[in-house]
Amino acid sequence: MRDFRFMKLLSAFVVGCGVLLGATQTQEAHTPAEAHHAAICEPCIRAHMDFLASDALRGRGSSTANEFTAATYIATELERAGIEPAGDDGSFLQRVPVPPSKRRPDANKAARPAADAAAQPAYTWNVIGKLAGEDPVLGKEVVLLTAHLDHLGVRRVKDTDVIFHGADDDASGVAAVLELARALAEGERPKRTVIFALFGSEEPGLIGSRYFLDHSPVPLADIIANLEFEMIGRADPAIAPHTLWLTGWDRTNLGPALAEHGAHLVGDPHPKEDFFRRSDNYALARRGIVAQTISSFGLHKDYHQPSDDLAHIDFGHLEESIASLIKPVRWLVTSNFKPEWNPGKKP
Repeated sequence: MRDFRFMKLLSAFVVGCGVLLGATQTQEAHTPAEAHHAAICEPCIRAHMDFLASDALRGRGSSTANEFTAATYIATELERAGIEPAGDDGSFLQRVPVPPSKRRPDANKAARPAADAAAQPAYTWNVIGKLAGEDPVLGKEVVLLTAHLDHLGVRRVKDTDVIFHGADDDASGVAAVLELARALAEGERPKRTVIFALFGSEEPGLIGSRYFLDHSPVPLADIIANLEFEMIGRADPAIAPHTLWLTGWDRTNLGPALAEHGAHLVGDPHPKEDFFRRSDNYALARRGIVAQTISSFGLHKDYHQPSDDLAHIDFGHLEESIASLIKPVRWLVTSNFKPEWNPGKKP
């Protein structure tokens, strides 16, 4: 597809620039608090954020050309990392019809292949990749790592079109999944299969994740755990520094197990917000999958505002957070541990 080839070149340019700009930083000695950073590509994370939350993508609005561009960029980055495609027709992209009641008024025909344009429908896109497990038994089990790629797009504010960049929500989560994909693909092959899924149109009502459940590349019964990454670009003052929280901590044995293996994870400090039910993980949890969201959203005032931009991202926190998860996630995909719901806690 011509658009896909173009985005490959664009992706290479963006990440290449990020690597050049960040080369000096990565060569510097790290402080003890930054010790984990050696396991990650900091310039890659910054390049992902710089592109996904840029003015160029105009907020990645659901079912717009800008969301499609974001999806294509993410697909090229998974391919670059050595991840296999697991979307439609041997590609990384999974096309998802958007119900009329959920369509944005700025849904753009340019976001659709020419053959589809003549037909009124609007689409969103999931990006799906796979890293096959090498163990003949455990390889049939799947760990699903996810984030949502869309945000609110361009909206009218006081008679002016304003971009809602969605840097924390959820370019930060996408950057985490892409970096985990790179790290897992570079290291020893996992025993379990890992599916990386970036969902479209989470904001209008979990459209991408709900479609994924009915069109999964693997049987849902094979998915033993889902970790969703949502808003990890800023620290939450309600918990200790250098820490993330997990929704539904008391619902499963997954959070404590990850923490025992080095994850800087604690329970959600905002139970009244009911975050367990407010992200893509909930659609999967309702189908029986142990599915929880990792976050550090501190109820900041930039949530769903134009000010959720790159200027407000704490890159040190973001990079350290991602780095702290690599070893625990690698343990999860190589161990015999199988996450389970705690008694009476399954939704």
